[in-house]
Amino acid sequence: MEVRLGSLSRDAQEARGTTIIIDVFRAFTTAAIAFDHGAKEIILFAEPEDALALHKKGVGDFLMGEVGGKKPDGFDFGNSPYEISQVDLTGKTLIQSTRAGTVGVEAASNASDIFLGSFVVAQATVDAIKRDGPGLVSIIAMGDQGVNRADEDEHCGIYLRNILEDRKPDFDAVKKLILAGGATQKFFDPGQPQFHPEDVTLALEADRYDFAMKISREDGLLVARKHAG
Repeated sequence: MEVRLGSLSRDAQEARGTTIIIDVFRAFTTAAIAFDHGAKEIILFAEPEDALALHKKGVGDFLMGEVGGKKPDGFDFGNSPYEISQVDLTGKTLIQSTRAGTVGVEAASNASDIFLGSFVVAQATVDAIKRDGPGLVSIIAMGDQGVNRADEDEHCGIYLRNILEDRKPDFDAVKKLILAGGATQKFFDPGQPQFHPEDVTLALEADRYDFAMKISREDGLLVARKHAG
């Protein structure tokens, strides 16, 4: 199995084979928690306008996501793991649009399979991929807005590569590196209430869930569902 590491939207566009699109802070931690709280499926869009348009056609129960870290007009929930952890989503279909993770999924049109990546589903994602036995795995760290690299996504990419290649990285050491970086500061800034301190706690927990999140392409839509790890 060949494993390739990449970053940002440009590498998502070039991704081939089985692809993991990473968004730790916060899209694909939020998605994992949504599934844990009962969500049936999540439809992903790069642009919030597209998400709203589909919802206006009667598709989906709730909209969740962000632009500039804030909940877009017309959305039910922001892009917060903590916020979504307070909601019962049993049997619900969500529509998600963010400025990094969902952009990466939409950009990865050349990938044969797509998984959503974050620390909370790391081992389960690797287990699911290994069971399929692909010849090529592309790991894409989406970073900040898909244009600037971010510590948490880059470290998650390296972490996933290590466990794909049967090494056992020290997650506590990885967590310390991320917490020492600049990406976490906004979550503790009272002037930015859209970022919750609890988001960091929830996102930096390895293997909290025993499922992966895999994309299915259905009638032009990108639909994520729980996938056995």
